[in-house]
Amino acid sequence: MSPSPSPSPCIRLPLRPAPLPRARAPTSAAAAGSSVAPSPSPRAALLLKPLAAAPYRRQPALLLHQQRRHGPPAIAATATFKPVLKDPKKYQEWDSVTAKFAGAANVPFLLLQLPQIVLNARNLLAGNKTALFAVPWLGMLTGLLGNLSLLSYFAKKKETEAAIVQTLGVISTYAVLVQLAMAESMPVPQFVATSVVVAAGLILNFLNYLGWLPGTLWLLWEDFITVGGLAVLPQVMWSTFVPFIPNSVLPGIISGSLALTAVTMARMGKLSDAGTKFVGSLSGWTATLLFMWMPVAQMWTNYLNPSNIKGLSAFSMLLAMLGNGLMIPRAVFIRDLMWFTGSIWASVLQGWGNLVCMYCFNSISREFFFATTSGLFLWLGFTFWRDTIAYGNNSPLTSLKELIIGK
Repeated sequence: MSPSPSPSPCIRLPLRPAPLPRARAPTSAAAAGSSVAPSPSPRAALLLKPLAAAPYRRQPALLLHQQRRHGPPAIAATATFKPVLKDPKKYQEWDSVTAKFAGAANVPFLLLQLPQIVLNARNLLAGNKTALFAVPWLGMLTGLLGNLSLLSYFAKKKETEAAIVQTLGVISTYAVLVQLAMAESMPVPQFVATSVVVAAGLILNFLNYLGWLPGTLWLLWEDFITVGGLAVLPQVMWSTFVPFIPNSVLPGIISGSLALTAVTMARMGKLSDAGTKFVGSLSGWTATLLFMWMPVAQMWTNYLNPSNIKGLSAFSMLLAMLGNGLMIPRAVFIRDLMWFTGSIWASVLQGWGNLVCMYCFNSISREFFFATTSGLFLWLGFTFWRDTIAYGNNSPLTSLKELIIGK
């Protein structure tokens, strides 16, 4: 059934319904029908939320000036929808189970990166620095930026398990970059700059998660990852198709300049309320698109050089499919379209899609391919079936509709 309006003061982002802003314990109480505090006025709700509508942050003076000038529009403070539950106990149980699934994703992701770290360490100890030049530091840096952006996104939403997954991704990827710098594969200036960004990102996210960070400082960090992500994404997409297109840094320069202009205008109150919220949502979507592009680049490489498929590890593709697949139930449960989009894309395309390529070129057995294919589709079916029961919906299509449009 359609969820009823919640008294929560969250503002809805474009294409992504805002989650229930709660800790684990209050959720159970809310699901059971406990009393809640009165909802603040739309003006108070808008003043409480900066660009990305994150909870527990203070609004900077420039945006407060914008709100005083224009006032809140009628549709700016769309209420969060809370489900009307037939069985609150099943809802609470699925809440707990999906959180455990998201936490369990740490295992395959750790196993995915650990072999590369061990191999690099062996080559360094053996004095074989040349072997580390086969690992592209620019690609690792791109993944690191994506992890940092998503860490900020999940830490802001208080999704502890997902934030831990991204923290592990940041640390493990940075460990590989340290090894590349030791082998002189990664230039020292870029490594030093990366180290500063990683240290600042981890500290700021930790302090913000605990509520100890001033709102203005957090907004500056969000602006940084927004501009950085939008500068990197078009450049990576362009570089994928070199040498079929000219090698150029113009895509990154142009998109980074546009991102800087948009962020500056938003902070100065020169954009509409919808435009300000859109700019605030860019960092999370940019990080998601970075990860979504990685399997596209891999499959493009497979298409150009089919012989490279023999160098792919079926075990690594399986781990990628498992890690992302374990986070799908949580994304569906909290109705987070961005998280669901990234997880389902990576699980289906990066994991299973590469296994399809390997099967077509006889790199894996038929039994292995059909076993993983059956497992993936059974898992997706189980996810929507169990979510339908938790919310008391009539069919999985209702849960999918709520995920996409929030109603």
